[in-house]
Amino acid sequence: MAETAEAMSVSAVEENTPQAEEVTSAPEPVKALEPSEFSTSHFTGLSLQERFDLIRSVGEECIQDSELMRLLNAKNPNCYDGFEPSGRMHIAQGVMKALNVNKLTKAGCTFKFWIADWFALLNNKMGGDLKKIQNVGKYMIEVWKAVGMDMDRVEFLWSSDEINGKAGEYWPLVMDIARKNKLGRIIRCSQIMGRAESDDLSAAQIFYPCMQCADIFFLKADICQLGMDQRKVNMLAREYCDDIKRKNKPIILSHHMLMGLLQGQEKMSKSDPNSAIFMEDSEADVNTKLKKAYCPPGEIEGNPCLEYIRYVVLPWYGEFTITRKEENGGNKTYTRWEEVEADYKSGGLHPGDVKPALTKAINSILQPVRDHFKGGDAKKLLDTIKKYKVTK
Repeated sequence: MAETAEAMSVSAVEENTPQAEEVTSAPEPVKALEPSEFSTSHFTGLSLQERFDLIRSVGEECIQDSELMRLLNAKNPNCYDGFEPSGRMHIAQGVMKALNVNKLTKAGCTFKFWIADWFALLNNKMGGDLKKIQNVGKYMIEVWKAVGMDMDRVEFLWSSDEINGKAGEYWPLVMDIARKNKLGRIIRCSQIMGRAESDDLSAAQIFYPCMQCADIFFLKADICQLGMDQRKVNMLAREYCDDIKRKNKPIILSHHMLMGLLQGQEKMSKSDPNSAIFMEDSEADVNTKLKKAYCPPGEIEGNPCLEYIRYVVLPWYGEFTITRKEENGGNKTYTRWEEVEADYKSGGLHPGDVKPALTKAINSILQPVRDHFKGGDAKKLLDTIKKYKVTK
């Protein structure tokens, strides 16, 4: 379960941390810096402040804003995210990730995707079958290409290949991180695997956080751009910098975790197909799922339909349009989340208005992905992974 910034002030005080770091969920005021050769991006012509604002819009939380500004003034950063190939891709992994990556590359960043096939094996995904895991990884790359991710400054790196190729660099780093941390600190990172601290973890799953922490340094990542559910291991990497007296710590830019479609689901689950829209779902699938989705009138908190508008539709299209009869208020186009929120709270916007418009928008976003998987090798790949059983 993703933690809030408020909870962070407590949980960041781990046993290896001399002092908790301040966490910013809203951008903090950042002091102006002396211009450098990187103040204006050579790729897009954006100013330093424009680059900062664009990158910062990706994160629900940033540790730390001032470090991010200094980084952007010094270089074009390397960003990283790692993903376990563990089943079909839901809309947060597909659309939201594409939106975030496109913002980061527009701001001059290079984005490294760490295809964590060995990690999925450690975490017993796809029943521990590496061939199946790697097929799922190939499928995920195909989805991102189809949905419109800008690939010009994106690299896909397979963990099995990279670690095998540079074992002498990788494993000493993993061992040093393991040596400098207590077992309890590592267990508290179990959330990153979708596990609870109370779970009966295998030895492989104890090893996993040390490896994920090492990935950040192995990939020379300046910015860790993962979800809020990965923050504990990213904080571990910053603590490790204190241990080794490294001044430049990786910046943590954590994106929002989209909730599940049914009441009380704080996070989507691949093992529950009704909890999420998947990237190659048919129009009929999307229609059925959104018709059943929890959408209480007048309530914003815990409303997945409004979350989809806020984090998927508005960022993708820049607007959200509802169509209704004049006697029910007529058509209306929203360009800001605050307008949607105010109308929904007041009753000016009803679930009966929201669901048809949301369904239309989501189906439009997903259509290029459906088209991509209609034939050829892409269809064969999708047909193959659909036969796989998702294992927790």
